Amino acid sequence: MTTTYRIAEVAQRSGFSPPTLRYYEDIGLLPPLERTEAGYRVYDDATLDRLGFIARAKQLGCSLEEIAELTTAWETGLCAPVQSRLQAVVDAKIADAHARIAEMTTLAADLQRVAAVLRAHTPDGPCDDDCGCTSTPVTRAAEPVLLTAKPANTHGDAANEEVPIACTLGAGEMAGRFEEWTALLAHKRDLLQGVTARVPLDDGLRLEFGPNTDVTEIARLASAEQGCCRFFRFALVLDQRGIALEVHAPPDGQAVLSALFGAAPSAL
Repeated sequence: MTTTYRIAEVAQRSGFSPPTLRYYEDIGLLPPLERTEAGYRVYDDATLDRLGFIARAKQLGCSLEEIAELTTAWETGLCAPVQSRLQAVVDAKIADAHARIAEMTTLAADLQRVAAVLRAHTPDGPCDDDCGCTSTPVTRAAEPVLLTAKPANTHGDAANEEVPIACTLGAGEMAGRFEEWTALLAHKRDLLQGVTARVPLDDGLRLEFGPNTDVTEIARLASAEQGCCRFFRFALVLDQRGIALEVHAPPDGQAVLSALFGAAPSAL
């Protein structure tokens, strides 16, 4: 015997409000529902399962249009088409998230550069070309851009030297560098190129690559990044496990590390 539920019960079980449930039915996310003789909507366990799937898609940041496509795959009753479509949506959202991280990192760099200029010079009279109120002086464009407020110590022989969590690239160069890393670290479907795993280290991240990944490109980018972000430490490892790049950063640089190289999955 099929168990049925009224809208108030479904709202309590699913977490969606009654108006939202009615809206989802109107736009087709929920199939047409049966009604009692009095006109009340009647839901079943299949509808609750579908709402659970919709809630999961919303948790992943899917739009209503994307959810509509996913529920079409869900209606097949098979996992494979659902997982395939969801993977495509998630991959696109990862790329979008990284793009937004790059934009915000660039904005933070620009703001920090302006802040440094504003503190450096205050004319006695009206604003001038060096005060930072109307423009950023070109001569200051190459100065380090602090991405966090607190400087961190380096490791090794220069342990006593304070190195800021900083990037010396300009905004345009920074965006270009981020795109290069994104292309290199992209997870390729055949697992022969790009990052195949991210493994957490005590003070950083181990990026493991497919066997066909260009080692010279990894070395080139790591060297270039070391030149502009001195707080990073890189180690290119080639051993029986394969190709890996180990990236280390002080505590204040961990957020920047994750933004640029991604985060290792949390242990279950």
